Amino acid sequence: MPVSSLASLTESAVLAVIPARYQSSRFPGKPLADLLGKPMVAHVVARVRRARGIDAVVVATDDERIAAAVRASGGEAIMTSPNHPTGTDRLAEVVATLPCRVVVNVQGDEPLIDPAVIEAVVAPMFAQNPPAVATACRPVRDRDEFLSPHAVKVVRTAAGDALYFSRAPIPAARDWTGRVPAEARIHLGLYAYQREALLRLTASPVAPLEAVESLEQLRFLTAGDRIQVVETEYHSIGVDTPDDLVRVRHLLMSH
Repeated sequence: MPVSSLASLTESAVLAVIPARYQSSRFPGKPLADLLGKPMVAHVVARVRRARGIDAVVVATDDERIAAAVRASGGEAIMTSPNHPTGTDRLAEVVATLPCRVVVNVQGDEPLIDPAVIEAVVAPMFAQNPPAVATACRPVRDRDEFLSPHAVKVVRTAAGDALYFSRAPIPAARDWTGRVPAEARIHLGLYAYQREALLRLTASPVAPLEAVESLEQLRFLTAGDRIQVVETEYHSIGVDTPDDLVRVRHLLMSH
């Protein structure tokens, strides 16, 4: 169970942070979108709380309406600067003020996030030789997903550590026949960070490869940090548009 308050956190704690912005080009105010009588962000909080090993959950937001909705549903929220370029920077602002060992970054637009996936990503952080970062991947579904620049791909070592992340179709077959390689994996945007690694990342300049791909995780790889990538069969269902919200609402009603 989560701790009763952020004030109870210790330096050995696992803190889950859910960045949530009101502004969105395709769906303004989506963290507050109604899902079966509750704002979407409240569903995310509830799912994360079900993950074993999470000591506390907090929503990081720059909008008082989101903070108020989270608190009204029994959650905790911290106000952050409205000027952060990324959700990771918003995450770091919160973490810099709180004691913990591991920070889990859960996207605020995934009200169906599987608690088991969160547990799987946190587990490597307490291994004998823990990575700086842990994240997740799954097999590619089809050719269109493999070729899409919106679906980030990852290739790994035999031990499961990331070799590279790309928007390009990797691994790329020398003689392309249109068939997706069996080794192809889609990266899922769920992260666990060692606290100090996260703070170091956000204090560092953008890496050249990161700028080319527009992928923050490449800053870690460029610096030589290890990212462990846990494989799962979980297919994330994010809410980017009102149509996505309708789909998620139907899925929730069917369970």
